[in-house]
Amino acid sequence: MKTALPAWLADGHRHIWLPYTQMKTAAAPMPVVRTQGTHIELADGRILIDGIASWWTACHGYNHPHIAQAVRAQLDSLPHVMFGGLAHEPALTLARRLCGLLGPGLERVFFTESGSVSVEVALKMAMQYWFNQDEPQRRRIVAFRGGYHGDTFGTMAVCDPGVGMHAAFDGAVPRQDLHELPTDDARAEALDAWLRGHADHVAALLVEPLVQGAGGMRMHAPAVLARLREMADRHGILLIFDEIFTGFGRTGTMFAFEQASVRPDIVTLSKALTGGTLPLAATVASRRVFEGFWSDDPAHALMHGPTYMGNALACAAALASLDLFETEPRLAQVRGIERALRDGLAPCKALPHVRDVRVQGAIGAVELDRAPDRAALCRAFLDAGAWIRPLGSVVYLTPAFVMPPEELRRLTDAVCTVLAAPPA
Repeated sequence: MKTALPAWLADGHRHIWLPYTQMKTAAAPMPVVRTQGTHIELADGRILIDGIASWWTACHGYNHPHIAQAVRAQLDSLPHVMFGGLAHEPALTLARRLCGLLGPGLERVFFTESGSVSVEVALKMAMQYWFNQDEPQRRRIVAFRGGYHGDTFGTMAVCDPGVGMHAAFDGAVPRQDLHELPTDDARAEALDAWLRGHADHVAALLVEPLVQGAGGMRMHAPAVLARLREMADRHGILLIFDEIFTGFGRTGTMFAFEQASVRPDIVTLSKALTGGTLPLAATVASRRVFEGFWSDDPAHALMHGPTYMGNALACAAALASLDLFETEPRLAQVRGIERALRDGLAPCKALPHVRDVRVQGAIGAVELDRAPDRAALCRAFLDAGAWIRPLGSVVYLTPAFVMPPEELRRLTDAVCTVLAAPPA
């Protein structure tokens, strides 16, 4: 028997516009009434294991009491105040702690509310840095095929249109320079040769370190980041690491770039920054970049300022999330998840329609030879008690770091079982 939709969903669905959804043909979304730990509870009483941690944000699971208490306490004292001309303790303490975690050289934090905007700010920083150095011709950004950096106009320009969702804006967006990642000597030489002829017009290289997330969970070795750092230094270009997806333990280290023993000039952070509770993002710049704006000339200031920049509630949540990385064994848990994903997804390698199986930290991806019927797959996963939402031709798992082994096994079993006999 078909369960009736809750009134709030039936009535409200006529007025909501959902993300990445053809509203005319899509079924109504699953009505969620509460979350706890690694579980999502639906209005009809079903409890799902969340296999993707709400787009990779809920790294500590849902409703962690330490984060909840921090947000309640902050709400009682100072929920928000404008960041223009004023400041508050949660934002400044968070900036200090983030710089401490990122390590020497990354010294200045600019807060925003979303990952896309943090990348926009990084692009503005890079371009204006060169403007302030009397090299205004440096306006080009080198990004990479398979990459995804957001949905705003500036970030659409640095996404791979072949894997992105922005075909309708082709021609309206000032397309930047897309290249193959230098994953081997031939590609590295091709990129280096191009830079030899164009570096004087390039502001920065932009890359998602170790894993290109929404572009298909494409993974590359730390050596790629080392190559990019060498090229950036050789050609006098800034290097931006987009760690929105990979930051805060997802790849096995606190930040993905640590595995390459190199440092960016600018890094962007979001997603798990607040443990999946409140919107917050950060663009963190090196001393070199910041000093490019340090001037008596007002025109050299960075002219950007989101209304909710440095929101105190979000900063309190982020501080509590960082506490948990210090007091609970998150990176050890990620190592355990990595082993479980490798073992649990291995049977998929034998399936005829599977092109590849990839694992990095708490990321497991099964790439199919063609894009599946996502709605049908989602229904099959729901029947298995799992919330798993494929991304193009990739079925992926990005669980909370606190997920118990038996629940993780249920997720990998669901992926293997459903893909062995995919719904028509």
